[in-house]
Amino acid sequence: MVQAARLRDAGHGRVQSWSPKVFIPLTQLCRNLCHYCTFSQPPKKGEAAYLTRGQVLDIARAGRAAGCTEALFTLGDKPELRFSAAREELARLGHASTISYLVEMATAVRDETGLLPHVNAGVMTRDEMITLRPVSASMGLMLESLSDRLCEKGGAHYRSPDKRPSVRLEMLRIAGELAIPFTTGILIGIGETRVERIDALIAIRDLHARYGHIQEIIVQNFRAKPRTVMANAPEPDMDELLWTIAAARMIMGREMNIQAPPNLSAEDFPRLLDAGINDWGGVSPVTPDHVNPEAPWPEVARLRAATGNRGRILVARLPAYPAWGAHGLDRWQDKAMHRHILAAADTSGFGRADRWSPGLALPERTPEPISVASIDPMIEAVVGKAMAGEALDEDEIVALFDARDADLEHVCRSADELRQTVNGDTVTYVVNRNINYTNICSYKCSFCAFSKGSTAEDLRGKPYDLDIAEVVRRAGEAWARGGTEVCLQGGIHPHYTGDTYLGLARAVRAAVPAMHIHAFSPLEVAQGAATLGLPLEDYLRRLKAAGLDTLPGTAAEILDDEVRTVICPDKLDTAQWLEVIETAHRIGFRTTATIMFGHVETSRHWARHLIRIRDLQARTGGFTEFVPLPFVHMEAPMGVRGQSRHGPTFREVRLMHAVARLALHPLITNIQTSWVKLGPVGVAACLNGGANDLGGTLMNESISRAAGTQHGQEMPPSAMEALIRSIGRNPRQRSTLYGRIDQETHLRGLNAAELTPMVLTPPRKLRAR
Repeated sequence: MVQAARLRDAGHGRVQSWSPKVFIPLTQLCRNLCHYCTFSQPPKKGEAAYLTRGQVLDIARAGRAAGCTEALFTLGDKPELRFSAAREELARLGHASTISYLVEMATAVRDETGLLPHVNAGVMTRDEMITLRPVSASMGLMLESLSDRLCEKGGAHYRSPDKRPSVRLEMLRIAGELAIPFTTGILIGIGETRVERIDALIAIRDLHARYGHIQEIIVQNFRAKPRTVMANAPEPDMDELLWTIAAARMIMGREMNIQAPPNLSAEDFPRLLDAGINDWGGVSPVTPDHVNPEAPWPEVARLRAATGNRGRILVARLPAYPAWGAHGLDRWQDKAMHRHILAAADTSGFGRADRWSPGLALPERTPEPISVASIDPMIEAVVGKAMAGEALDEDEIVALFDARDADLEHVCRSADELRQTVNGDTVTYVVNRNINYTNICSYKCSFCAFSKGSTAEDLRGKPYDLDIAEVVRRAGEAWARGGTEVCLQGGIHPHYTGDTYLGLARAVRAAVPAMHIHAFSPLEVAQGAATLGLPLEDYLRRLKAAGLDTLPGTAAEILDDEVRTVICPDKLDTAQWLEVIETAHRIGFRTTATIMFGHVETSRHWARHLIRIRDLQARTGGFTEFVPLPFVHMEAPMGVRGQSRHGPTFREVRLMHAVARLALHPLITNIQTSWVKLGPVGVAACLNGGANDLGGTLMNESISRAAGTQHGQEMPPSAMEALIRSIGRNPRQRSTLYGRIDQETHLRGLNAAELTPMVLTPPRKLRAR
């Protein structure tokens, strides 16, 4: 057991998973006569043989309301082959088989409730599994035993044709060929020997080695039930169960997911952890275990406490584990399931902790209960290394991003202590105006809800291309309202050239000489230089001469080409983005650095992004701040198409700010948090977890608003300062470069007039500027 637990820890760390589920017994008719089963029931006069569509959806909706993500469909093997009542009822339902009806019900549950179906439908043919694959995240069939003896007279599987080991092994093999994420396992105490258990586990191991599709193994202990043939059979004791779990771990290795049902071990269930399980299986806050109705599920709070007492952290998962679900969509999931799995998943591939997404109002939150008393020594060591100013490697940063429970709080608390040391208790902000001079763009970034083609019109509004006079007017109005910065960015208009950007900078500089011009992403700079046939450095010098002061480090998204080829394949690649920024730094420009996270990437991509930013800063020192930008999915094309997650979870938002503070220390000292994406409650949490800057008042925020955020277009200085004071910190208006602002300018911002209406100039077709 000790060695098995060590293996488990090496493969899974402190995470102990479980699946919040509802149990949907579509039918309890079965053609088999297993001697221990009470789930199988014969037809009863006046009672339906199958749950109706309404009953199925009622169960699923109750589960959805309780936070479940899995709909476990369990049913008997092909009852229509044995019972005329089953055949007749299926005919009335418009189906020729139980599997056909199951496909309809699984589809309804998936599409109408968002729960992910996991199917235990007994032995199925290849065609039946192919039919179910588009409507289920995973499937399961317990091998139970490799003993043919148990199928003979007097054995537990006598008169149960679907329990023949060869039949069940063949289904497991076909599931591997079809790349179906699969659950299987063994049932102990039904007359088999220890050697036969080992034989069964080795058979499963060999199939998994060939196909890689076994996502979990269940070690289930027989429970004697009244009114069954085996009502008086002895049950395996706890030592027998623990021995078998440990043997399963030793045979299957550290990476395999191994579970044992907690409800079948009553008060002793915490001891199962000592034998090497890393998963509790499906536990329902709504429905009973219909296979073992005498054994109630432990309450989730009790499950969490018992897990925490053993130094492990309870984490909700989806029916498809991460490697077979959100991290393995192309190989393991039918395309029809992709959007549903992504909607339910967090960045690690486990279940989202709640239904909040960036851009939505975040309710006041009570702190999550801490279930483990200790900090993971590895997390403690990595945090200590970061706070000492030592560079973290990729694996160390990933480990911080994976932190949960007490480890999460330690990372955030340490980041905030570092923030206090570096920045004190001052929270800064800048009074600025965003001027997006066009939303017409020739690029097709799948995360962007702002840009349009030159003639496209959709629900997000009409295309526009501002007159220079309107840009200048907005800049002047921003200055009158206490603004010290205008941020100029737009789509990559097909008719813009490098002279367009030079003209914008000159016009603003001439009209408002004291205004700081923060403008032009690396993509705009690269496009401008290319259209004029200039080297990057020469073009950047022209921009400087035209009045440009600093550059926004946007268009970074994720600085890893594995991700960029998915979300923005025609955009700058990682090396090109870094080249523009490094060139800008070399000639004296300061820039920001951003990350846009929570869509299709993993925490390893986040780590690579931070390392690339850190390494560039070590060479140039040109970054003023790091700005995490949570992905807002609601109107983004890939969000609408179901090709992305629903933004980062709140835990991931907190971690991004905290880990950035730690991983970038001491090279980047300012970490900004976005009120546009997170709202007041969200940014307050990040300011208490490593961030020290609240960004800009913005005046006109268009890009996040187009994506669906609910947090408005402006947070005026008075609101900024009230928010900062509400968390016990001291507000300070700053310049773009973190200098001080004179009192007169500060007062103009506090007493600003209302904004006048904007003029959105329609596109000028076929006219180069």
